[in-house]
Amino acid sequence: MHRLIVNADDFGLTPGINQAVIELHRVGALTSTTLMAAAPSFQQAVDLAQQYPTLGVGCHIVLVDGIPLSPPHTISTLLDSNSRVPAFRPTLGSFVRDLVLGRIHPQHVLLEATAQVQRLQTSGVAVTHLDTHKHTHMFPHVLEPVLHAAQQCGVQKIRNPFEPRWSVRATPQASATRRLEVHLLRTLRAQFLAKTRAAAMTTTDGCLGVLATGTLDAATLDAILKKIPEGTWEMVCHPAYLDAELHATRTRLLASREVEVAALLATLSRDAARHANVQRIHYGNLPEE
Repeated sequence: MHRLIVNADDFGLTPGINQAVIELHRVGALTSTTLMAAAPSFQQAVDLAQQYPTLGVGCHIVLVDGIPLSPPHTISTLLDSNSRVPAFRPTLGSFVRDLVLGRIHPQHVLLEATAQVQRLQTSGVAVTHLDTHKHTHMFPHVLEPVLHAAQQCGVQKIRNPFEPRWSVRATPQASATRRLEVHLLRTLRAQFLAKTRAAAMTTTDGCLGVLATGTLDAATLDAILKKIPEGTWEMVCHPAYLDAELHATRTRLLASREVEVAALLATLSRDAARHANVQRIHYGNLPEE
């Protein structure tokens, strides 16, 4: 069986993202999204999601390029020492550097991840799964406390952030540097699967569209989905309508988000009549291990 979760990251970040997520779900192009607990448009996203119970909503745990929910003194190793206000490190590179150097305490990751999941739950969101901003849970020292947070909060499903080789080959526009990064990070996949199994967590066979982030157009999306083998896969996307709030963020993904909206409509909406052999689900439809 071919099963596909089409998940939009960054729900709650801006009104334009929220609008795109809901409109794409309404036409059948999107089955799932992950919500940022400390994002500026969080409450609007919650209100919209509650109007569409068929939309699976997970928690997009933010440990980099964002602001914390926990009291700063309880998660000090997660914070950017150069920031005047409590904030996470601004880049993935600085986060990974300090993670490798042992400067980030796993207990701080656990506290902050738990706080973010619980904010969704106390707001009335039935959290279907967890993933992380910039896929930081692919690293074992982040994955372990995130898995513990999931267990504490009663969440049984988590994103498998590793993209298979067949999907990478179907993504022609990515740079050589980006391809190398995806290839090197795949070496962490075996540890990820072992740890998720040990924690009795359910995940997919892999993530599609990671390499295509920022270049995901209709042709690329169609090429990936034409090659999809049997199994359960997650298509990661970042659709949005551009607004002033999005321009004010640090994201590199701006015009590409509207390209993704068009790609999803052209390829996966009910009117597109493509890839009918692929069953669309969200994480809440996956049986637990």
